Amino acid sequence: MENVARLQAHLAAVSASALQELQEYVLFPLRFALKVPGPKQERLVQSVVQCISSVLAATCVKKQDLLQELFSELCTCLSPPSSSSNPVPLSEELKLAVIHALYTLMHSAYGDVIWSLYQPSALPLLGFAVSLLLGLAEQEKAKQIKISALKCLQVLVLQCDCQEHRHLDEDEAQQCGDLFASFLPGISITLSRVITGDIKQGHKSTVSAIRLFYLIVGLVMADAQLARIAKNKEKLPVEESRISELMVHRGPDWSKSTAEKLSLLLHKMVEFSSVHPHWKVRLELVELVHHLLRNCSQSLVDSFSHLLKALVGLVNDENSEVQSRCKEVLQGIAEQRIVAQNRALADVLSENLHSLATALPRLMNSQDDTGKVSTLSLLLGYLKLLGPKINIVLNSISHLHRLSKALMQVLELDVTDVKIVEDRRCEGVCGPSGSLQHGAQKGRCQKKYFRFFTEEKIFQLLQQVCRVLGYYGNLYLLVDHFMGLYGESGMYRKQAAMVLNELIAGAAGVGVDVLQEREVSLNVDDLKGSVMSILDEYTDQANWYLITSIDTEEISHEHSVQHSGLTAHPGGARSSVLLPSPEPHVTTHTMNSNIWQICIQLEGVGCFAAVLGKEFRLLLLSALYPVLEKAGDKTLLISETALGTLVDICKACSYDSLQCLINENSDYLVNGISLNLRQLAHQPHASQVLDTMLRHSDASLLPLVEDVIQDVLSALDQSYNNQASTFLRVLHSVMTALGI
Repeated sequence: MENVARLQAHLAAVSASALQELQEYVLFPLRFALKVPGPKQERLVQSVVQCISSVLAATCVKKQDLLQELFSELCTCLSPPSSSSNPVPLSEELKLAVIHALYTLMHSAYGDVIWSLYQPSALPLLGFAVSLLLGLAEQEKAKQIKISALKCLQVLVLQCDCQEHRHLDEDEAQQCGDLFASFLPGISITLSRVITGDIKQGHKSTVSAIRLFYLIVGLVMADAQLARIAKNKEKLPVEESRISELMVHRGPDWSKSTAEKLSLLLHKMVEFSSVHPHWKVRLELVELVHHLLRNCSQSLVDSFSHLLKALVGLVNDENSEVQSRCKEVLQGIAEQRIVAQNRALADVLSENLHSLATALPRLMNSQDDTGKVSTLSLLLGYLKLLGPKINIVLNSISHLHRLSKALMQVLELDVTDVKIVEDRRCEGVCGPSGSLQHGAQKGRCQKKYFRFFTEEKIFQLLQQVCRVLGYYGNLYLLVDHFMGLYGESGMYRKQAAMVLNELIAGAAGVGVDVLQEREVSLNVDDLKGSVMSILDEYTDQANWYLITSIDTEEISHEHSVQHSGLTAHPGGARSSVLLPSPEPHVTTHTMNSNIWQICIQLEGVGCFAAVLGKEFRLLLLSALYPVLEKAGDKTLLISETALGTLVDICKACSYDSLQCLINENSDYLVNGISLNLRQLAHQPHASQVLDTMLRHSDASLLPLVEDVIQDVLSALDQSYNNQASTFLRVLHSVMTALGI
């Protein structure tokens, strides 16, 4: 041992160039010491190996024979002699020294000399080294040995992280893939055990094992390599046939069965790593998905249900680095159109989506808010990854039905709050200055309460789900489907209206966060057509005039509207669930529900105006009158929401103020009021429109409405017994306008 120490000290003083010339002479006594038969003192072996390492670190190995012999001799140091029946375990220090020497040897191999280790003839030697290092990585308790063994393995399979190694060209990668395919079962199974092992082993071993796993799998299962493999194995000469038995032929059958086995391992690894307490493990999992998706998107397609689920799930990771890398990878997948160009991958995603949509109502009922956020993030992530391929899902009746019913159940509102019904609009006349904006803002920020969640983030995720559907999906198909749900049952009407509003916003590209652009940009005429059909349904009498308070006056009005024979629209016939029964008894729950339905529909009108902009002016004939009606509603929430909608319409149609909007459209509004004042059923609504017009305009409107005021006075003569208060409110507004 003293001699070895003295030799090492002398060698340290020799220049690298001189040592290169004398390399084999210097190594000879050291190698001889390792090869002497019989038992050897462990400390001596360790010193010799460390001295060999120091020589190799300073020189290059330029001969193939020397490389193979040194490699074999160092590996032998790690395995006990076959003769001894009860081998003594090696010390940790010796194991570390040998692993380090192997690592240094691989780095000192000069140029193409390294390739002598990667010929079919060297397969037994390579296999011996791989099994030794895998054994250390799995069974050793010492963290340093585990990590060193994994790093050495990474160099051995030519996937080293350092810059010294050149990248393999296509033929070299193919050759290595053929060679390492023999080791893939052993390597992948052992590494999966290391990855899912005791958490006490520390995160570094787990990270190294994950990296090695995806590098070796990504090489052997690479789509580009498997595509070049002949279907049947070539016949080799007799002398090579024994080695060829060890070589695996990566034909279609082999790749299919290997992919199935890897899928099981990946599922287990992903489940374990995605919830690992250390963020670096979760970050490495993102890299695993990225690497395999980029290189093996066809060969490992069955594994991607687990992999994509993990990737999408980590978008909301608590660690910002994991989050940002995850978003980057998802963006890359979208930009490279990996899913869009791979039908099998799109099918995997749509199946994931189907099973998630099926489980969604149950999960939203049972999970806590954190669980709900991750479940909905998963749903949103799948939709974003499908992107333009989303119509695969929408064109399947089963998929669309599952997804839409899940949204209907999850978006169910909690309508038990009595305050909504109790809050009435103040009867004092609000002046035009300041009050409008204040009312509009209040109406807009009225919080909705849902049955299955309370967190605002959850509602925002659901909005994004609907908007992404609208952005990529077939708009006519979606609108038709959700309009069907809107008319199908009173249970779904509010949710369907919410979804329809968000679909239109998404289709127009408003407030939608996507990973890639849609393939075909939306036609404005298509958007307008969809908006018009929704608007007709919303403002249909059966869906617009609902009982919202227990004023006997109002109930009698709503009844007369419904039974006045004017409901020619098909919506009237199928809306019976929300319409009051002939008895005057209406529950608070029903009124609350009706108030919310009207508010959601008003929000929809504001949204439609915002997305169509000036084009919405063409729809004012059908939209403005009903919205002004609701702005004069006694229920505070409805009137404030309607004011918010009027502000949205002003902004979208480029009117300077609400006063301009009313004055410029007063001719057709006045005409509508005159017609409706002559019908008993519509009198209260007509007077509400006039009231709103007077409240939010000025004296310049009076000459335009002079005739209508005469109509109001004559209508008051006919029905002052039961509707006096309604008309007196209008006359009060007239007096105020005159005063201003």
